Amino acid sequence: MANEPSDEDLALRYRDGDLAAFEELYRRHRQGLYRFIAWRSPRREWVDEVMQDSWAALHQARGRYVASASFRTFLYQIARNRLIDLMRRDPGAVPAGEADGGMDHGATPEQALDARQQAARLHAAIRALPEEQREALVLQQFSGLALDEIAVLCDTSAETVKSRLRYAMRKLRAQLALDTTREAGA
Repeated sequence: MANEPSDEDLALRYRDGDLAAFEELYRRHRQGLYRFIAWRSPRREWVDEVMQDSWAALHQARGRYVASASFRTFLYQIARNRLIDLMRRDPGAVPAGEADGGMDHGATPEQALDARQQAARLHAAIRALPEEQREALVLQQFSGLALDEIAVLCDTSAETVKSRLRYAMRKLRAQLALDTTREAGA
């Protein structure tokens, strides 16, 4: 692994015409980017469109890429901007719902139902978070971005990102505890 080129090195190679470098970047980031878009998109049908547009925009912008920020931040900013453009055109868009749940397909039907219910509660609690907290949480937990990458992407300080994450986790814990209490009383 230590011999693997960094994302930034691959992006520079791709900028210079190395298509194998693009394939590796796509392999490394397609799942995280998809999860990010799925969580942020207010319409389910926009997810694939934004995903394709993001990679196409990356291809068009590759000649202008400079390794001043992380490649991942560069890529996620492209996707974020595309989503913002779509939301501006359709301000009445409603949330898309849950992102990929990662179910255990070897579970019993009862276990699968319980896991789906727990995932649904978690997803509902995440969707109920204020937008800035939800965005920071999704970027960190589902897309694997570091605090400094989230700060660049959200155009804020790392301290602000930490605060957003702290408040988001506090609210999630409180909501899930409340759901558990309600379920136990039912």
